[in-house]
Amino acid sequence: MATNATYLSFSLVFLALLSSGLLIIVSDAFSIEEATIKDLQLAFKQNQLTSSTLVEFYLGEIHKLNQKLRGVIEVNPDALRLAEKADQERKSGAARSKLGLHGIPILLKDNIATKDKMNTTAGSFALLGSIVPRDAFVATKLIKAGAIILGKASMSEWAGLRDAPQGWCARSGQGKNPYLLSAEPCGSSSGSAISVASNMVAVSLGTETDGSILCPSAANSVVGIKPTIGLTSRDGVVPISPRQDTVGPMCRTVADAVYVLDAIVGFDHNDKATREASRYIPRGGYKQFLKPDGLKGKRLGTVRHTFSSTANSSQVIEAFEHHIQTLREQGAVVVDNLEIANIDEILDPSRSGEIYAILAEFKMALNTYLKGLKASPVRSLKEVIAFNKKFSKLENTKKYGQSLLEAAQATNGADDKLKAALLNLKKLSRDGFEKLMKEEKLDAVITPAVYIKRFLAIGGFPGITVPAGYGNNGFPFGIYFGGLKGSEPTLIEIAYGFEQATKIRKPPSFKNDSV
Repeated sequence: MATNATYLSFSLVFLALLSSGLLIIVSDAFSIEEATIKDLQLAFKQNQLTSSTLVEFYLGEIHKLNQKLRGVIEVNPDALRLAEKADQERKSGAARSKLGLHGIPILLKDNIATKDKMNTTAGSFALLGSIVPRDAFVATKLIKAGAIILGKASMSEWAGLRDAPQGWCARSGQGKNPYLLSAEPCGSSSGSAISVASNMVAVSLGTETDGSILCPSAANSVVGIKPTIGLTSRDGVVPISPRQDTVGPMCRTVADAVYVLDAIVGFDHNDKATREASRYIPRGGYKQFLKPDGLKGKRLGTVRHTFSSTANSSQVIEAFEHHIQTLREQGAVVVDNLEIANIDEILDPSRSGEIYAILAEFKMALNTYLKGLKASPVRSLKEVIAFNKKFSKLENTKKYGQSLLEAAQATNGADDKLKAALLNLKKLSRDGFEKLMKEEKLDAVITPAVYIKRFLAIGGFPGITVPAGYGNNGFPFGIYFGGLKGSEPTLIEIAYGFEQATKIRKPPSFKNDSV
């Protein structure tokens, strides 16, 4: 099993090759920076690019940028070998070379298992050296689609359940926002967003329990899709709450995110939630909904209650007002100033019961996950907490506590308190977001405020964020589209229509200014 030394030794070999001139980073005829999956596949087809050159380029960017950005925890020591194999398949005309993601490198969040030479640690030294029983289902799906697993993206340790800033984990340190280095990148899928935004990889996967795809995607000016619960399997993913956990793509364009989504959805007998959700998958997949006129006839609603809590609020709201006009010009009907019942309770996870439910579910789910590992330094949440106390010097984390982990350990499983919390969350969702969507006959709720994540989290609903602008200091913000279960086709049409009408995203500036 790999350790951090594997990453270091592989990097040294790569640098030796680079300095010797044996690695060619990119053809003069094709620019890899900001290239989409479609661009890359066309370059492969026209012999302007090979997967080997592509992987070499990203490894070079990781070496150049990652010490500053901390978006990648480790790289796959077999990445170049896999790229060479992809090149051989393409050259021989193998059927596999026709797959949609063939030869495309992808980073996985460090809580998504791969049974290879890399670790799966949820950002924690407590799982360093653990051995997973198999690849996560989504990793298997990506490999079957031809993708090359380039490495593991950094993340907020234990998906944000460690008392530390967003984007921090023991193994890689504090992740940095490439648009404004002094700003937090948001979490917990911070490394996935950082790496894609800064061109250290083409596409990535993140996970979300409550905002962990949507928030870092918006904060790092990329597209993030939070799928309906169960649309993507969680088998092999270090869990937080099986009721709220989901896996989704984080990419620079809506189209790229949809190509990745198509590759990872599907029924998995190891995740019972996928049985019900698989009925939402449209025949022919999701690519068919990438329509430039996707906004035409859509009925969208705004809930302005949370706008004032948005970062750079005056600039964001001004931009949002302009975007509303654009949405209308593109044929959408925008119903403004709608209200969600009991919104203050929903937005307060302590009042709603969401935080207690997540902590109780985390303890049970994590203990099950840890017991299923082939080998591990820890086998329970209790042992994770003890590890952190014992090895605080190793982690350099004395200033960061673990009150949430300890609070989770203090829960009592499926007791009356958990049952009451779950009943309340179900009621809040039914009488709030769901009722609004149905009564107003909405295709989606739209907002510039990340707090929509909470409505989507407690109901298991999908959401998409698309780059929507930049504050005076260069810090990005996004627009969020959320809908009911299985509404991904409609949300994709809306998000793609908005993206094509605005095309706001730009590469990062790596500024050091304060927020």
